[in-house]
This record gives sequence, C-alpha cells and structure tokens, in this order.
Amino acid sequence: MADHPSTVVVVTHDGMGSATAPLQHRLLKNYLTLLLENEMLPQAICFYGEGVRMVIDGSPVLEELQALAEKGVYLIACETCLNYYDYLDRRAVGIVGSMADIVEAQWRAEKVITL
Repeated sequence: MADHPSTVVVVTHDGMGSATAPLQHRLLKNYLTLLLENEMLPQAICFYGEGVRMVIDGSPVLEELQALAEKGVYLIACETCLNYYDYLDRRAVGIVGSMADIVEAQWRAEKVITL
C-alpha cells in the first residue's frame, strides 16, 4: 500500500485504547507492526499526555517506532509532557517538539487518527 503523507496518528495513552497496560501495549505494538508490514506510513505520529511513555527507553513499542522513524515517519513527543513526567532525558526515539509542532502536523493533515 502507498504512503499516506497527509495522515497523522495521535497517541495519548500509555498504549492503545482503555484497558490494562499490558493489553494497551500489545494493541499498540500490533497496530504499529501492521503499519510497517503494509507500508501504511503516516506523515507523523504525535505523542502527548501519557502517550509520551511510548517514546522513552524501555517502551514496549520502541523497536516499531524506530523502524517507522527510519522509514521517514516524523515522531513528535510533547516537550511539556516529557518534562511533566520527568522523561525528557529518557527519550529514545523521535524529536522533542512543542505543542506548536503538534498543532502544525495535525493542521496540515487531511486525516488525524487518535488511538
């Protein structure tokens, strides 16, 4: 399948959906794996709120996120959120962005998918 450069995915939870942490992590891992396997690459993935936990060392989806970044997917982690949770020094993938970066990515997108 072709890239979808005008799609932005938003991750606001410690995983995907509302469930126990292990299930949320498994769901997000499956989702990201399918994006990679099917070459369904969004323009960006924005992480804020508890979602920033997915871009730090020890994240259960770090391998998938690194693979997406290597394929050109722009990963934006909210600086305010990283600071709030004291994770700034633990960021392992993506860039530290401001809310302005997140707003710009979402505004430019034709489609925003919130997980």
